[in-house]
Amino acid sequence: MKKNELINAVAIHSGVERKVAKAVIEGTVDVILANVAKGEIVNISGFAKFFKKKRPARIGRNPATGEQIQIKAKTVAKITALKGFKDVALGAVAAPKLNTSMKPAAAAKKPAKKKR
Repeated sequence: MKKNELINAVAIHSGVERKVAKAVIEGTVDVILANVAKGEIVNISGFAKFFKKKRPARIGRNPATGEQIQIKAKTVAKITALKGFKDVALGAVAAPKLNTSMKPAAAAKKPAKKKR
């Protein structure tokens, strides 16, 4: 599912206009990115945990030659799926039901085009 498909699905499921769903999704992503960039942990209960982690410098091996090499310290982005997400994804718990029959509010408000 791509971003536009997610926006449409959220609009239909929530019964809101596509513009509102798009603003909420993009706003959520922006807030998560900004907070993780500052070094904070963003934990969405039952879904995922977003954070950045510092990895220390270490000694590794070149797989082609077996020679020891120094690996520099670095910071990496991490996303960890939490128990609620894992349970649904692995089938231990039933997935939530989606409202697919509803139309987004924007589509319901537009008048029908006149036939000529």
